[in-house]
Amino acid sequence: MDEKISRLPVPTEDSGENLAGLTYADSGVDIDLANQAKSRIKDLARGTFTPQVLGDIGNFGSLFRPEFSHLQIPVMVSSVDGVGTKLKIAFMTGIHNTVGIDIVSHCVNDILAQGAVPLFFMDYIATGHVDPSIIAEVVEGLAEGCRESSCPLLGGETAEMPGFYADGEYDLAGFIVGLADQAKLLGAEKVQEKDVLIGLPSSGLHTNGYSLARKLFFELHKMSPQDHMSEFGRSLGEELLEPHRNYLPILREIIQTDDLHALAHITGGGLQENLDRILAADQDAVVEEGSWELPPIFQVIRKMGRVDQKEMYRTFNMGIGMVLVISPRRLDRVQEYLQNNGHSYFLIGEIEKGTQKVQIR
Repeated sequence: MDEKISRLPVPTEDSGENLAGLTYADSGVDIDLANQAKSRIKDLARGTFTPQVLGDIGNFGSLFRPEFSHLQIPVMVSSVDGVGTKLKIAFMTGIHNTVGIDIVSHCVNDILAQGAVPLFFMDYIATGHVDPSIIAEVVEGLAEGCRESSCPLLGGETAEMPGFYADGEYDLAGFIVGLADQAKLLGAEKVQEKDVLIGLPSSGLHTNGYSLARKLFFELHKMSPQDHMSEFGRSLGEELLEPHRNYLPILREIIQTDDLHALAHITGGGLQENLDRILAADQDAVVEEGSWELPPIFQVIRKMGRVDQKEMYRTFNMGIGMVLVISPRRLDRVQEYLQNNGHSYFLIGEIEKGTQKVQIR
């Protein structure tokens, strides 16, 4: 039996075919553009460095020398997250210098909720085609968020993957490592019945509920991000891109005291699915609806979408971005601290005996 082998045609000099070799750029990856982006990233990242950073951007690994001497039992606390579909608003508007703030704030708040302060932050940006100007804008936001947190942007990765993302689109994720003293860790173990709940206002949707918001505004109501809305005093796009609030500057001074029993970062799932994380099995968190001012963005979504109130609370933070759980004996101290530093807050409820549920009354 004859052996049959299928072969690709091989060009020869006599065939007259173009003998130019295939390059990485032919596949859609432009190394020169990627290097331009990396050069801008280096300058932005260096502006966030602290004395604990060793070396420079561009090594195979990033070096950081932590300081433990002020802690009895140091504990590393880490978190990783993404910006989610809020990125779609950045693509629609061409505004890319706020989503970096979002991811840093989100990650900082997550470790803050356990009583940790950040040591360093790292990012991951993936795109179909590297546009140095867009990447630089994203990293500008990352650097701003890191400076606000006194946290170096220690390193990261920019991946170019042709055909994997639509033109002009990218994904953004962040990873953070922080440090806490084991004796000062916050959480359910410290929460007691009769503890008071203080809510710190959010700056808007933060980074959750954008799939619903986009469907409402852009699909159902055919609106544009450039549409001015009197309820916000600015365009819809500007309102939706308002950065996720960073609570570290507010709470840095008191998370290592005995004033706080727990913190709850209110993200996906709202108050109900985040407050229950800091409850013991025999406790409920009772939240008094109407005890804080509901920002206009939530009022607009509820009205335009005829969204049920329960669905609103399951989807959005509803104007409360962080909840402090405090002993009644320490309440006056915490309120005085917040007032003296010009921070808005709301008394929104308390811890009661129950079955590890969040009740919104």
